[in-house]
Amino acid sequence: MHRSIGAVLMAFLLVTSGVAFGFAGTVGAQSQSADATISQQTSGGTTVVVDEVTVPDGGFVTIHDSTVLDGGEAVFTSVRGSSDYLEPGTHENVTVTLDEPLAEDDTLVAMPHRDTDGDRIYSFVSSSGEADGPYTADGEAVVNTANVTVSATVQMGDQPTDGSSVVVDRVELSEDGFVTIHDSSLLDSATFDSIRGTSQYLEAGVHENVRVQLDDELQNEDTLIPMAHQDTNDNQQYDFAESEGGEDGPFVNDQDEAVLDTAAVTPTDETTVTMNDTATSGHYVTVDEVFVAEGGFVTVHDSTVLDGEVFGSIRGSSEYLEPGLHRNVGIHLDEPLEEDDTLVPMAHRDTNDNQEYDFADSEGENDGPYTTDDDDAVVDTANATISAEVSMDNARVNGNTVVVDTVDLAESGFVTIHDSSLFAGETLGSVRGTSQYLEAGHHHNVTIQLDEPLKTSQTVVPMAHQDTNDNEQYDFVTSEGADDGPYTYAGGAVVDTARMSVLAQVSFSSQENVENTVTVDNVTLHNGGFVTIHDSTVLDGDVFDSVRGTSEYLAPGTHQNVEVEIDEVPGGEDTFVAMPHQDTNGNQQYDFVSSEAAEDAPYVAGGGAVVAAANVSAVQTAEVSISDQTTDGSTVTVDSASLSHGGFVTIHDGSVLDGAVFDSVRGTSEYLEAGQHSDIEVSLDSSYEEDGTAVAMPHLDTNGNEEYDFVSSEGESDGPYTADGSAVVDDASLTVESMNEGTETMGGGNDADGMSDGDGAGFGAVVALLAIIGSVFAVRRLN
Repeated sequence: MHRSIGAVLMAFLLVTSGVAFGFAGTVGAQSQSADATISQQTSGGTTVVVDEVTVPDGGFVTIHDSTVLDGGEAVFTSVRGSSDYLEPGTHENVTVTLDEPLAEDDTLVAMPHRDTDGDRIYSFVSSSGEADGPYTADGEAVVNTANVTVSATVQMGDQPTDGSSVVVDRVELSEDGFVTIHDSSLLDSATFDSIRGTSQYLEAGVHENVRVQLDDELQNEDTLIPMAHQDTNDNQQYDFAESEGGEDGPFVNDQDEAVLDTAAVTPTDETTVTMNDTATSGHYVTVDEVFVAEGGFVTVHDSTVLDGEVFGSIRGSSEYLEPGLHRNVGIHLDEPLEEDDTLVPMAHRDTNDNQEYDFADSEGENDGPYTTDDDDAVVDTANATISAEVSMDNARVNGNTVVVDTVDLAESGFVTIHDSSLFAGETLGSVRGTSQYLEAGHHHNVTIQLDEPLKTSQTVVPMAHQDTNDNEQYDFVTSEGADDGPYTYAGGAVVDTARMSVLAQVSFSSQENVENTVTVDNVTLHNGGFVTIHDSTVLDGDVFDSVRGTSEYLAPGTHQNVEVEIDEVPGGEDTFVAMPHQDTNGNQQYDFVSSEAAEDAPYVAGGGAVVAAANVSAVQTAEVSISDQTTDGSTVTVDSASLSHGGFVTIHDGSVLDGAVFDSVRGTSEYLEAGQHSDIEVSLDSSYEEDGTAVAMPHLDTNGNEEYDFVSSEGESDGPYTADGSAVVDDASLTVESMNEGTETMGGGNDADGMSDGDGAGFGAVVALLAIIGSVFAVRRLN
């Protein structure tokens, strides 16, 4: 039934928190009205289908769960997923991938949204409603609702079989389970006896081309029935038949019927191979489909095989293929192609049963080709164009990095990630990041650090680019397209598309001179929550004690320059990890630690928490105190020193006043850990021969080698601690007592360096000079 969100909710949309959704003036005179239709359906939890949606000016159709009717922040947190950009007009059977899978049955709301900023990226949540608001009619958002049963879906096409296995095209499970193959006797109520085989254990989610080995070989053509089954006892074993239905029963749909499909399956001994025209780097090709009746290989020959060159035409062969149907068989070519050619994929037997391709090595004695009834080799032909190929799967990501599954380049180059604004003509502006320089050939799992993070779920476009100027640098954007253009095939750029689901993204920069707070550059939370700061011990698994502080509650959307109070920077410097957390109990209080992880878990992507790491160093502070003392001239005792980052305490004599920055150094302490130290005895390299002044100066260990290198590096390393631009110091008068003298020489009068004991003016001069030292050596802060 069509309906609109009520006036109370619409009022919230328009005025709450001062958010402007940009609805004003958007309805106006239109040749058609926005509309959406969604029917009652069964879902595996990760996708739903909208029957029909009309977006007069283009836009999206978004799926909200039933909490949208609660208003408030639920307008944002209820968003489960949005379609790709839809051109103006009416669209049928629009599949929406859900960023947050459904865990239980619910009433879902399909809502058409505009693309108010014209970038073809759905930014309603990440912009806190400032962009891409819903279409409206009579002042209310246009919606349609349907009850959705969360269960499973299964699809299987008609196919040949060797009798021992079949392939299920697609299985979507809301919970872990299996897909079982029944024969047609199931239609006669042979529930258990109809079972021919079951898959391996499948985790919740979407699985494609699931091969099922049949326990009872299929002898005749039959209608097979793939059925999605649960793992009700959580033992990862299929126990449905053994328990006589007591365990691992089927998933059921909205009609309380088993989730299944049907497919006509025909046993055959006729081997077939299919390969479409393709772009390739010349190093790797994909055979679209091959059926090997008795197992074997598919071998790729170049066009010289058509002239009778049987062995010399072999470019590469697949790994061993079990009997049955195989799709998307990848083959690394041993002899790369250097120019466009006609390729001939040929199905070969494994005549010696060693699962190794021995046709060429045995000069045709072993592993000969499958043949037709006319005694011809089973082959196909495909035109191969030397260029590039890329492939990228849908994934949940942290917004900062993405992974391109395969990249195949004829010559060296790059793979670049464009966002969906590419389809609006933003060729350069759509670039989000590019890979490092890639040599020619086939590459797996290429990780790309994005220059501009993804803050919301969207379709991205991996594009293979050349290195046209041979400088191993990606210059496509800076040259405004003049250099490093894309590889092309069939008149267009070589690309793929993939849906990146982003529920949280965080950016965090390195910071110095941190006292009580750190600043998170920006954080996007699609369901609201917090951003927590952990120290580096979280990398060792210390989940709770690593917490140094957490933000206040953050509403759904993007937040910039978020200040987080922290208790300390361990050791004065550390790697800090910013981690977005959910507010799972909705109380706007951070309960992750107090609940021992039962509440407010972190946002996750790619199997791990969404994080960003940065080096953080505290304000480099030091204090030092030294008292007047009597000494034999070979040692000096410093009363106390406090060093925030560890380091040394160095003793300078009074010549430091004359600018003798290095020559004034008489000695330095052993390496001192960060913290408080007392009664530090410093052995002097250059002893005092007469009374004088000792200037105690704390120094950093800037190169981390626990060796005092200030003098030997001429100030490049281990500079002094400073305060207000001046080196931190204290001074004292030394009375030098000869070991041969029987009486103590009192330190009255002027010292040998001309300073009076406790002379405030003299100490002021020292401080002034040390301010110069501080500026000259720029404190040499720890990096």
